[in-house]
This record gives sequence, C-alpha cells and structure tokens, in this order.
Amino acid sequence: MAAPLDDMFSCCVDPGKVAASVEVRFIDNIKGKGIFAKRSIKKGDTIFFERPLVAAQFLWNALYKYRACEFCLRALETAEENARRLSGIPGLNLPHPELCRVRPELHQACPQCQVMYCSSECRQAAADQYHRVLCLGPSQEDPDHPINKLKDAWRSMHYPPETSSIMLMARMVAVVKQAKDKAHWQKLFSHFCSRAANEEEEIAHKLLGEQFRGQLTLLHSLFKAALYDDHLNRWFIPEGFRSLFALVGTNGQGIGTSSLSQWVHACDALELPAQQREQLDSFIDQLYKDIEKETGDFLNCEGSGLFLLQSSCNHSCIPNAEASFPDNNFLLQLSALSDINPGEEICISYLDCCQRDRSRHSRHKILRENYLFVCSCPKCVSQMDELDVTSEEEEEEEGEAEGETEGDEMEDEMTDV
Repeated sequence: MAAPLDDMFSCCVDPGKVAASVEVRFIDNIKGKGIFAKRSIKKGDTIFFERPLVAAQFLWNALYKYRACEFCLRALETAEENARRLSGIPGLNLPHPELCRVRPELHQACPQCQVMYCSSECRQAAADQYHRVLCLGPSQEDPDHPINKLKDAWRSMHYPPETSSIMLMARMVAVVKQAKDKAHWQKLFSHFCSRAANEEEEIAHKLLGEQFRGQLTLLHSLFKAALYDDHLNRWFIPEGFRSLFALVGTNGQGIGTSSLSQWVHACDALELPAQQREQLDSFIDQLYKDIEKETGDFLNCEGSGLFLLQSSCNHSCIPNAEASFPDNNFLLQLSALSDINPGEEICISYLDCCQRDRSRHSRHKILRENYLFVCSCPKCVSQMDELDVTSEEEEEEEGEAEGETEGDEMEDEMTDV
C-alpha cells in the first residue's frame, strides 16, 4: 500500500508551500508515479528542499579518512584539513580561511561509542531516531560484534566507488524499532518504488557485482543476526530482505558533501580586483591538479539517503531539474534547469552529462542494465530512427570499462555540493 500523498511532503522544508507548487500523480503501470508542476517554475528556481527519511554514509569513507557527521553527513574536516589530506601537502595553507563554514568547536561525540556529529542537535536527532538501537558502546571496535561483522562483509563485497550501503537498510530497521508509532514509519517506507521478484534479484546482483552475486544469502544471515525484530519479520525472511535490498538500490539517492568544494564556491562568489581574482583562481586550479595527482576523483564524503518526494522524480535524458546538496549536508535541493509550465512533469536524469550526450542506443543500454527500464523521454522518441549501434568512441569507452564493478551506476547520479 502506498503512503498517502500528504505524507509525501512531510520531509520537505515548508511542506505547505511545496504542496502548492507540485503534485504527485500516478502515470501508468510502467512509470508508476511522477511529480508535476502546479504553477509556473522559472529556470534556476528552487522547487523544494527535502530531508531524507533516513541516510547513511558509505562504509569505506572512514577507512579513507573521510570524516562526516554520522547523522546529516556534513563534512567534519575544515576546508584546509580537507585540502591537505587530498593533496598530500601537509603544510598547505588556504587563502580566505574565513570562508570555511565547518565549526569544529560544535562537534560532539556519542558518549557511548564515540561516533562523531557536527552538532548537539544532530547527536540528539540520531539518538531519537535510530542510534539507540545501533550504538555499539564499548564494542565499537570489536570485530566479533554482529553489526561489525555485517559491515565487514559489506565492505568485502562492495568496493569503492560505493553506490549503496547495508547501513541504510540497518537504519531503516532501527528507525522502526525505536519508533513509538511503528506502523507510521512502515507506511512511509512502503511508499518507495517496489519491483517484481525477478527484477529485485537482478538489482541485487547489480549492486553486489558479478563476483559476489551469490553472497546475498550471507548478507541476509548477518543482517538477521544483527538486527532481527518481530515487528519487522517480513524484512528478515529471504524474500523480504531481497525486497529491502532492491528498495535501497532502486530509490537511494547519492549524497556528496565536501568542505573544500563549499570553500571553492564561496571563493568564486568573492568580489576581488582582477589581479587578486587571477591569483586565487590560479591557486585553486593548481590545488585541484595536486589533488588529482594524489587522490584521483574520490573527493567527496559520500553516502545515500531515501527521499520521500524526490524519489518520485522520473528520469529524462533532457532533465528540467537537478538535485544538489548546497548546505554541505543531507538536505537535498531540487532546482529547475529550465522553465517548467503548470502540468509539466518534473524530471531529473539518472545519467551524468557525458552519458546524456551519447547515442540513444548507448543511453538505453546503460538504463536497461542499471535501472531496468527503457526510456521514452522526448529526446529518445525523437531519435527512434537512429541505428542501434554504438560509436567507435563509445565502444572504446565500454571496452575500457569492462573490468569495472557492475554496481557503479546503480544509484542516481552523485550530485555536486
């Protein structure tokens, strides 16, 4: 049973205003629901801000020394600390350090297990929502604790770049276990797109990759040992666990946070004399070259979340909206990429910019393999007469990517912060 439409706006900032601007409609049995404009929306307008029902950072973050708030995923490193680690230059000093918004003096640890939060408000929110169930206390570093066994198993099967996390599922369970109104939370989670059994299995295999496709049974066993609850027994039978796994794989939205990226955006907004602007831009360009040489592309602290309203956004190869995380935490902003008329569907893209520029055949191949649908957006319809062949350049890229993990595309495009 789907959650009532009133619930759809419950995690939005100013839900009444959002409900006056957009509506969720059932389209058909193939596309399911979609979001439609109820008023004119101009290019660049914010359509809504939304908090996730639940979110979790990826498990490899800590091993790569990416530090983020355990609740909202806000980066805990200052921009300068972030730049020093990523560039491998320990003595690096950033100009305009006052533009960094990270406030270490506000950070707080859980007094039992010592996981870190960006503020007392986040520590309390986590405790109220799920952390009382998941707090390991003095067993935080115990490799034999059932939750740590589950984390280690996931890391051994799901290498960076990660696309999902078993801990997102764990937090879903913990939220319901802690909640006074368990039925309400189960109803909210029931909103998210579900799949047929054969599609669930395919999604699970995509998330784990070919090498580990037989390991779902092990994950299920460890998940049950760590978190079983009678109220949620349907999530702990093999079929229910597979459905939960597919739900996270289908609906999870990637989240990226970075104190350095936020500092760079603030630098870009500075009004400076021409010579100072040139010097600052040159410094930033060189910094990114140093980071690319030392670290590569793994720049953000990354995670994923379940966003109630945003999850109803369908894909288009010519999207009229995009998601971002401008506050350097899990608060999602959906913004208009073009003017949107009343009654028009609001669509995002599951493909990145480079993928959207590829042929219809190549786009369809990516979407079929990773999202299990055939796109019928206006761009794809207009290119129906194209030959189903891939360009030499695309074939070369595909050849280079053959050895990569299959799950890399499973979540929505990781958005800029």
